[in-house]
Amino acid sequence: MSAPTLTKDPAVKDRRPRKPRTRAPHLPDGGFGKTLRRNLTAHGFLIGAVLCFAFFSWYPIVREFLLAFQKTEDGDVSWVGWDNFVTVWNDPAFGQAWRNTLWFTVLALLLGFVVPFVTALIINEFRHGQGYLRLLVYLPVMLPPTASVLLFKYLYDPGYGMFNEILGVFGVPAQQWLQDPDTAMLSVVVASTWMNMGGATLIYLAALQGVPGELYEAAELDGAGLFRKVWHVTVPQTRLILLLMLLMQIIATMQVFIEPFLLTGGAGPEGSTTTVVYLIYQYAFNFNNYGAAAALGLVLLVLLAGFSAVYTKLNRADQD
Repeated sequence: MSAPTLTKDPAVKDRRPRKPRTRAPHLPDGGFGKTLRRNLTAHGFLIGAVLCFAFFSWYPIVREFLLAFQKTEDGDVSWVGWDNFVTVWNDPAFGQAWRNTLWFTVLALLLGFVVPFVTALIINEFRHGQGYLRLLVYLPVMLPPTASVLLFKYLYDPGYGMFNEILGVFGVPAQQWLQDPDTAMLSVVVASTWMNMGGATLIYLAALQGVPGELYEAAELDGAGLFRKVWHVTVPQTRLILLLMLLMQIIATMQVFIEPFLLTGGAGPEGSTTTVVYLIYQYAFNFNNYGAAAALGLVLLVLLAGFSAVYTKLNRADQD
């Protein structure tokens, strides 16, 4: 038997409990920097969008504010205060342009707001072929605006236009659609409604398809007809979309320019289609008075912004 030794025999395993291994503490690597590197691609796209808005939206707005209080003559820029606003206010075309714009807005709401909603109601009743109907309704939106306007200019022609041909079938005399001050604005509204109703129709159709069918079944059990179902079920269920589209349409119609410019040359017979935006165009490109054009544009901007703010406040109060 060998004598005990103080040295540890390598053949004998050490049965003493071992301490669990612990990793070295992780030092934080800067939360913001790590998040920025992780989302570098997303931030890159965001920066690109911000730059586009800055150069093409925000800078023109700031520049318009400055031009509204400036006057440029022979390359010299001078501050003139409220003179540009006074010039615009004293222009005889100022009042007429606002009256025509408001009249166009009223007519466009009567047609362009009601017709797409009714069209969406009709399409929603079809169980088959909705895809083709949606394509057919949206097709005018995909056409270039200039091509659509020129098409209607051909249809409105007093000599060989299709509208007068249709009236001739019923014995109605030919109309001077774009040459008569009484029908020029209505003709512009009809063309504008046909050109732009596709997008609104699809939005309304999407909202209608989200209405629960049980509500219509309950209304039928109560003896409700078609009109009552639309008024008491469809309208309340799509109310938010209807109000939003109403605001969007008012803002769009108050800025109408392409349709009257191409159909009636802008001013129209006896100035019947002169709109605010067309008057801005005249100040800037016909009279070379960029200060007056900026001043009138600023007035329109403030009016629409105020209307949007009032609408938002009333809508929020109604929801609360």
